[in-house]
Amino acid sequence: MRGTIKQVLPQEALAPIPASAVLQRLHDKAPKDRFTLGWLMGDLSKHSFGIIVLLLAVIAIAPGASIVAGVLLFIPAFQMIAGQSSPAFPRRIAAYSFPTTHLAALVQRAVPVLRYLEKVVHPRWPTPHQATKRLVGVVVAILSASLVFIPIPLSNVVPALVIALIALAYLEEDGLLLLIGLLAAAIVLTAEFAVIWEMVRGAKWIIGY
Repeated sequence: MRGTIKQVLPQEALAPIPASAVLQRLHDKAPKDRFTLGWLMGDLSKHSFGIIVLLLAVIAIAPGASIVAGVLLFIPAFQMIAGQSSPAFPRRIAAYSFPTTHLAALVQRAVPVLRYLEKVVHPRWPTPHQATKRLVGVVVAILSASLVFIPIPLSNVVPALVIALIALAYLEEDGLLLLIGLLAAAIVLTAEFAVIWEMVRGAKWIIGY
């Protein structure tokens, strides 16, 4: 019996925690008035990359916030590519405080949606952890660049949604959803490249004319 218990407990300890539960725990433990990114990352432990990317992706959906969120997304993305165990923002950014009410509002909107999605999202198609982290970092960095550098109205919505989808798949260790997210990223980036190419061609035609 003791041997059985020893084998079961580590598996339970390593089982991925649903993203909705992680966010709800953050909401419940948040400081009363203001919180910092440093506090947020310290409380997330191994979930920090996925949750930080997910939260910033949700923020990037909002008009006017996409450029700032996109710039911030570069930080965890490049650190994932480098294979770091957790994100580390520059000291000034990590110490900057935000109203806790903003976090509460974001969590209250996100948790019901995540709980609904988690009915079909679950661990499957396991992938190598470090290789997956680096691949996700590369894709998030490229999509973040489109958030920052493509000045087309509402062009932030689809890339931000795809980043959120990839972050959710990474958090829930869902290889199938991750594959879908990566395919969606490829489609989005191809479409954006085509739009940019047409804009360049149009600009050349105007200049030549």
